[in-house]
Amino acid sequence: MPAALSQHSLAKVDRMSSDTRKAQSRRTRDAILQAARSRFGEDGFERTTIRAIAADAGIDPSMVMRYYGSKQGLLEAAADFDLALPDLAAVAPDELGAVVVRHFLSRWEAAATDDPLRVLLTTATTNPAAAEQVQSIFNAQLQPVVAAAGAYDDDEAGERAGLIATQILGLALCRYGLRIAPVVALDQETVVEWLAPVIQRYLTGRRASDPGAPRRMRQGRRAASS
Repeated sequence: MPAALSQHSLAKVDRMSSDTRKAQSRRTRDAILQAARSRFGEDGFERTTIRAIAADAGIDPSMVMRYYGSKQGLLEAAADFDLALPDLAAVAPDELGAVVVRHFLSRWEAAATDDPLRVLLTTATTNPAAAEQVQSIFNAQLQPVVAAAGAYDDDEAGERAGLIATQILGLALCRYGLRIAPVVALDQETVVEWLAPVIQRYLTGRRASDPGAPRRMRQGRRAASS
């Protein structure tokens, strides 16, 4: 009986030790990712070093390499995320543009420099893999939401989602990356006032050449081309 109890106790200790190691591993991974997001967001990919990330996380640089293999692998992990877009099918039609703009602003401006999307935008201009990841995320996550909002087919949803991305990513680049002073100075509601009508048109409007477009738009286009 004592031997059985001893074996049971040893097994329990082993399980506890395993759980402790897993929890420690998760904490280490989380610390590395948080430090990486801050560094990539502030300094970009090229200027960020593994040593700086390790120092911020309070660990040895070899641990970063052990978990993520390379700086590129770390960037891919740090910038892997869900846009968490709202269900536009449940939004009043005339509020769609404002809802989309407010969603991105509230996400970016609540998360300082370590939001994964801001990390990607900071690095995508100089890192092809980051640029490809931006494209993949927006194609996979934004296009289906746009399709559901307007019952569009894949081609039209892709076109509209791409145009929305030009505005959203352009805003992010100018406000958080390039930090163009007049754009940085705008409060959130002013950004919404300017940008929401543009996004609204991409979500619900029609091209001037479409048969169903308002006559005024078609006439204006013909006059401009004559």
